[in-house]
Amino acid sequence: MAHFGQDSDLRRDELIRVIEHSLQLLTAAELEALYYDMLTKDYIRQ
Repeated sequence: MAHFGQDSDLRRDELIRVIEHSLQLLTAAELEALYYDMLTKDYIRQ
């Protein structure tokens, strides 16, 4: 089962890279809208 953990870690890293790249393409207004949406859904905690 150690293999499954490694695969899920690799997938997680890949998803983070894709999300980071996508975020870099957003405007400040789009980032603020995304931030607000994530904050209200409790995905981001301050």
